[in-house]
Amino acid sequence: MIDLVDPIYVLTIVFFVVALQQMSDPKTARRGIVAAGAAMLVAVLVTFLVPGLGNLLLILGGAAIGGVLGYVAAKRVKMTDMPQMVAIFNGMGGGAAAGIAAVELVAFTDAPSYLGLALAGALIGSISFAGSVIAFLKLQGWMTARPVTFPGQQPVNLVVLAGAIGLAGLTLYLAAPTWLAVFFLLALGYGLLMTLPIGGADMPVVISMYNALTGVAVALDGVALVDSGAGAAAAAMIIAGTLVGAAGTILTVVMARAMNRSIGNVLFGAFGATVDSGAGVTGSMRSIEPDDAAVMLAYASRVIITPGYGLAVAQAQHKVKELMDVLEAKGVSVRFGIHPVAGRMPGHMNVLLAESGVPYDRLLDRDEVNPEFAHADVVLVIGANDVVNPAARRVGSPLQGMPILDVDQAKNVIVLKRGQGKGFAGIENDLFYKDNTRMLYGDAQDSVAKLVQAIKKL
Repeated sequence: MIDLVDPIYVLTIVFFVVALQQMSDPKTARRGIVAAGAAMLVAVLVTFLVPGLGNLLLILGGAAIGGVLGYVAAKRVKMTDMPQMVAIFNGMGGGAAAGIAAVELVAFTDAPSYLGLALAGALIGSISFAGSVIAFLKLQGWMTARPVTFPGQQPVNLVVLAGAIGLAGLTLYLAAPTWLAVFFLLALGYGLLMTLPIGGADMPVVISMYNALTGVAVALDGVALVDSGAGAAAAAMIIAGTLVGAAGTILTVVMARAMNRSIGNVLFGAFGATVDSGAGVTGSMRSIEPDDAAVMLAYASRVIITPGYGLAVAQAQHKVKELMDVLEAKGVSVRFGIHPVAGRMPGHMNVLLAESGVPYDRLLDRDEVNPEFAHADVVLVIGANDVVNPAARRVGSPLQGMPILDVDQAKNVIVLKRGQGKGFAGIENDLFYKDNTRMLYGDAQDSVAKLVQAIKKL
């Protein structure tokens, strides 16, 4: 059985690669997730066959506690809370990478070659862990989603980061973990300080970035473990970590581009710290009743539904599917326009709508749907705000240049919204004041249900 350990690790690596490839297509994504989970389970189990493995009770106890907590959390989490669960679970990965590095650093002797790699893994893993915790707290609503700033914040952050890097260099030079505790405190502190000034509007980018950092930390730990004789197990860590790091980096860049912002601006710009005064907005908001909105929808030829995070909060996806069905029964063409950051996590809206039975071919991304808005009779905006704000075309607006969904180009726009509040970015929405826009106030699920019933009566 011992001879099978390394080949099994190699096999799990193959499964990780195949699983990632399957996750790129919605039709095979579930299969890919199951394959990755099974591969990870096999990799964990085969580790118990490694000769000389100690502390079995601690390992089994930790695996049991983590497994139970993970299972219960995954079964109970609502789809609306999925982004914060991803953030905290990703943070646990970063924390685990930092913990592995800490063990290696405490145990090292004679300044082995992997010391620098272990220090780098510890630094990156600690930053990812602390930053992910702040991201979770912001998304969960346990602290303000707005940027938390103070005078001299960036210089303070740089001093803390420089201190952590300096202590890492000192540890490497002295070949002794004398200042290791302070090093970890500074690394964790920088993760906290770096994430505090990032607002809720930028959380999709932050989650992706920390996901990438966790992957890098795991890969670095794997390289360090190879040098200490871990063999194929370390190779599995390197490849899995590299895959996560590469995928997370690509997603981070894509999300930043979707907002026409640099990653540096996302991290250090404190976007949303100041509330937009609404200068340049003219006109007034005009409301509409469900019966009147139903008439507009039922007698339209083309309807585009544009969802945002408000749809997820109201858990209105099933009612939206019912609305699509009743409209199509009347001969109305219905499509969905999905912005890349229409929520708190990339792909969140797609998963919600697919869960309710909306066919994938009805879900159009920004580039596909934008040319269609000018031909739409009605656009129904459900809980979306910043991603449909024409202020992005206005010179001087904080959103200037952000690629948006051009819903204001439609003949009529109906916005389903709880009240007159602003989006995550704190920017006044020009769309709400347009002559072709009407506001339908109320809970999204309740409002869509009223539209469905009104259409059925026509």
